[in-house]
Amino acid sequence: MTDPHLPALRRRDALAWLSCTAVAGSAHGAAARLTVATYPDLDRALKLALPAFARRHPGVAVNIVSLAHKDHHTAMTTALAAGAALPDLIALDMDFMGKFVESAGLEDLSRPPYGAQRYRDRVARFAWQAGMNRAGALKALPVDAGPGALFYRHDLLARAGLAEADLTGSWDGFVAAGRQLRAATGACLVANAQDLKDIRIRAGLADGEGVFFDADGRSLVQTPRFQRAFELARQAREAGVDARVRVWTNEWAEGFRRDAIATQMMGSWLGGHLKHWLAPGTAGRWRAAALPEGAAAAWGGSFYAIPVQSGNKALAWELLRLLALDREQQLAAFRGLDAFPVLLAAQDDGFLAEPIPFLAGQPARLQWRDMARRVPALALDRYDAVADEVVKVALDEVLVGRKRVAQALADARATIERRVRRRPGGRQ
Repeated sequence: MTDPHLPALRRRDALAWLSCTAVAGSAHGAAARLTVATYPDLDRALKLALPAFARRHPGVAVNIVSLAHKDHHTAMTTALAAGAALPDLIALDMDFMGKFVESAGLEDLSRPPYGAQRYRDRVARFAWQAGMNRAGALKALPVDAGPGALFYRHDLLARAGLAEADLTGSWDGFVAAGRQLRAATGACLVANAQDLKDIRIRAGLADGEGVFFDADGRSLVQTPRFQRAFELARQAREAGVDARVRVWTNEWAEGFRRDAIATQMMGSWLGGHLKHWLAPGTAGRWRAAALPEGAAAAWGGSFYAIPVQSGNKALAWELLRLLALDREQQLAAFRGLDAFPVLLAAQDDGFLAEPIPFLAGQPARLQWRDMARRVPALALDRYDAVADEVVKVALDEVLVGRKRVAQALADARATIERRVRRRPGGRQ
C-alpha cells in the first residue's frame, strides 16, 4: 500500500531506526526474535498476521519498527549501503523497487533455500516481475498491489450531462468532457495535468518493457510515447480542466471535499482513502471506472525483502510466506485495509463481488481484479526514480510555457543521461 499522505514521524538518523521498536508476539525474554522494518499503513497489515504467525511459531517475538514512508526507505538505503543495523525483513514500496532490487544486500528468493519460483504462477504477474532485477533474481516478494482505476464524481458528471463513457472512450474525449464539466459545474476534471502524463507514458507497454529505460539501459524519454503524454498534459492545461494542485497536499484533499475536483486516476486503494479521510462526506457520489482507452496500469504496491545479513532468515521467510502467499491473510488485509491481494486465489473470493456502499453499491472490486490481470509485467530500472523526477520538471516547463514539448524532452534525456553517468556505479 502506498501512503505518502500520512504525516511524517519525528526525523531520525537513518541508522538509529532500531531504537524505536514495538514488540508484538511473545514475552520479552523469548528465545527467538524477528525484527521487521516497515511503514504506515503496511504495518497494520503486518499486525493482522501476527496472531497466525504466533500460532505457527510460538515463542517467537516480532519487533515492528515503523517509520514514515520516506524516512523508512532512506533508512533502509543507508543501512544496506553500510551493511549494518539491518532488520530481518524489510518492507519496500513499488516506487522504490527499481533501486532496491539491484541491491547485493538482499537475498535472492528464487534460489535455495527459498525456492520462491514455485509460487510464481500464484501471484499477479506484474507484481511478481516488480520484485525481480534485470538479471532475473527475485529480491522481494509482493504482498499487495494497486490496480489502476478512474474514480469519478457521478453527481457532477450528471449535472454536466456527461456519462462514464465520455471519460473512458478516448483521451481527447476525456479532455473534451472536462471542458463541458467545467462550464456546467465549475469543477476541474483532474487535480493536475501531470497526472495524465503519468498514466499516458505507461499506456501500451508490453511485458518486459521499461517505462523510462530499455533493456540496455538507454533512455526512452525522447520517444513518441513521451511526446504523446506531454501533448496530452499540455492540452489539458490549455483547456483549463486541471486544478493545478499536487496529489497528497491539503489543497488536493480540499478539492474533493468542496466538489472542485471531479476525477482521480490512481490505485484501487484510493476508494478507501476517500471514504476514511479524504472526503467521507461524499459517500455515494463516487464511482470507479476503467482508465481511458482501456489503458492498463497500477499505482503502488508493497513488498518484503530479506537482507543477506539477517540472523533469522528461516523465520523471516516463514513470516513473508504468510504475508504474501496465505489466502486468508491476503483477504484479511483486503477487507480491513483495502490492500488489493496479489495472490490469485484471494482474488477469486466472493468478497470481490460485494457492493461497496461508498461507491453507491457498485461492485468495483471485480473491475479492479480485471485490471490487475491486464497490467503488463514491466521491467524496472534502478534509475527510474531519477528519470521520473527529471521528466516531472520537464513537463512543468512545458505547462508554464517556458519550453516546447520537443525541446523539453530532448533536454530531459540529456539530463537523465548526465545524472546516471555521475552516480556511483552509473552507466558508462
